[in-house]
Amino acid sequence: MTTSPQDKINQVIDSTSRMVLATSVDGCSSCASVFYARDGDDLLFFTFNPTRKARQIHFNPAVQATIWPQDEYGIRGVRVEGNCFRIKQPEAIKAAREKILAVTRAFQQYMDDEFLDANGVTGYYRIKPTQITHIDFYAESQFETLEFPKNRRPALVEALGASKNRLLLWIQAVRAPFFSATLIPVLLGATIARGDLAAAGMVEAWNWKLFWLVVVGALAAHAGTNLANDYGDHVSGNDELNRVPSPFNGGSRMIQAGLLAPWKVLLASILCFIATIAVGLTLNQQLAGSAFATTPLLYIGIAGCLLGTCYTLGPWRLGYHGLGEVAIAIGFGPVIVLGAHYVLSAPVAGAWNWVPALLASIPVASFVVLIVWINQFQDVPADRLVDKRNWVVRCAAMQDGTVRYERPLALYRLLGFFGFGFVVLLSVAGVFDASIGTLYALLALLPLPLLLYAIRLGENWLQDWNQADADRQRLPYLLLKVNALTIGIHFSTGLLLVLAYTLRTPY
Repeated sequence: MTTSPQDKINQVIDSTSRMVLATSVDGCSSCASVFYARDGDDLLFFTFNPTRKARQIHFNPAVQATIWPQDEYGIRGVRVEGNCFRIKQPEAIKAAREKILAVTRAFQQYMDDEFLDANGVTGYYRIKPTQITHIDFYAESQFETLEFPKNRRPALVEALGASKNRLLLWIQAVRAPFFSATLIPVLLGATIARGDLAAAGMVEAWNWKLFWLVVVGALAAHAGTNLANDYGDHVSGNDELNRVPSPFNGGSRMIQAGLLAPWKVLLASILCFIATIAVGLTLNQQLAGSAFATTPLLYIGIAGCLLGTCYTLGPWRLGYHGLGEVAIAIGFGPVIVLGAHYVLSAPVAGAWNWVPALLASIPVASFVVLIVWINQFQDVPADRLVDKRNWVVRCAAMQDGTVRYERPLALYRLLGFFGFGFVVLLSVAGVFDASIGTLYALLALLPLPLLLYAIRLGENWLQDWNQADADRQRLPYLLLKVNALTIGIHFSTGLLLVLAYTLRTPY
């Protein structure tokens, strides 16, 4: 009696419960041994969403799996090719869970963990095969293949999906959601510049083309800085050693997740800085008649590029020697605000009144450092291992092998109050001299309750952290709300400062 290919495939798949799953993105391939359960022709498995294979599946669902019966030594088995997707419907998740538990209970404690589920750490996946091949080197027909055309995606859909995923990949790589750290100081510098033009009766000299060039150049510098940071922390081993990465700390994880080759991250960083330099020289050409004219813009641009590249790259990396916070404060505060202000006002007005822009940049610089400061809390163990001596590492004491965060949290509180205190000074200065401040700056005090709330959450978190029986694998994730609030403080305060300087403009 002849055995059909389907029966042969069923014999192999039903004879074991583990497969080797191969995934790949951008030439970065991975494989992992996972338990599986059958659901008709589909294969189901459980894994952790931050893993390399899960991250790669998110950007490229095309996978391949091999299944070999025990004691066959690779002579007879099955190869599955198909598309893999995370299961998201509650009923489908429940059904997949039961099928997997019927095969193995090795991961049940993680499946039942409400904390992991609530934070999106665990996930269930389905492989829908497009082709299953039975392989038997002793048989006359060594390869017998079943096709599943219903599971093949149309070429156009696949192309559009790949293009979308490629775009999303680079958006994540440059950490575009954090570009508010650049847009806020650009808007602030531009708003003050427009106000200066209006005060001089020259508001018609406002140049939108120059404004958008400034935006593009600043964003390119920010993207280049983030990419350089990822590459530098990869070379040092810092990001590989980080066991508690999150959307706020540990880098973009593009290299660690096998989504981009390290050399591509470095090359992209270089290209971003080349774009920044090209924009800067173009602006200098338009403003001063020569790309290399010795204008303040030239020196501001040089400073910005050096701060961005030297943060984690070069022979003396600023972020590893206690100068990272200073570099971030200067780069995302005065450098951007003054640069935007100069380009959009000084060449027209004939004299550069830089003092108001510098003063307005200080709260923005304070709050952007506040973001980096709290984000470094979760990084402390990995930073210590690679001797990355930022100021959170320097301030955090060690007691019985446990990091003590009392001083870093106290400095977080102090830095936050300093930022809002300087907002008050801007408003007071505006009462006595409208050219260096504005009473409307008091509007930027509205996010102060966010800081107070973040401090209270941080203090509660610290109490939990210091408990003798604290679960220090999970507690870093409970700080994420403070990370998010701190970004909100910077963004909202910055926008309100922009509004304040807009309201003072004499249109």
